Amino acid sequence: MVILLSNLRPAKGARHRKKRLGCGEGSGHGGSGSTRGMKGQRSRSGEGKNPGFEGGQMPLVRVIPKRGFSNKKFRVFVQEITLTNIEKKVPENVDEITPEVLKKYDLIDYEKEKIKIICGNEDLKRKLKIYAHKFSKSAIEKIKKNGGEAIFISKGK
Repeated sequence: MVILLSNLRPAKGARHRKKRLGCGEGSGHGGSGSTRGMKGQRSRSGEGKNPGFEGGQMPLVRVIPKRGFSNKKFRVFVQEITLTNIEKKVPENVDEITPEVLKKYDLIDYEKEKIKIICGNEDLKRKLKIYAHKFSKSAIEKIKKNGGEAIFISKGK
């Protein structure tokens, strides 16, 4: 027999029916037991406890003291964009780069968050007027070298 995709089958005995618990006497797993034992929480449908449950003992998560400091609440989210990416994705006729322009050409995810312009690998070939909250020193140098402007946007936060 030639093996083709249309006649492939699993090996004999490789697949078997799932136990259908509590589906009548004919299923072989019906009745009061249904292979779950007798009474109790684990014999009922919808049985289950949360992952940290320790049988009534005080859970470890509540026993261990909470120590240390997390800066997560106070972090400042900054979106970084390279000059190389700006030059590649923004068309030649656009020479004023604002957060709206960056969002339009998918260089940033959120207009409302802070933006930092960093230096790319290649030199800037265009004269650009870029509005951002932060600039790296090398990015400012590259922008000014081509006669462009790096304008800081102030954002209270």
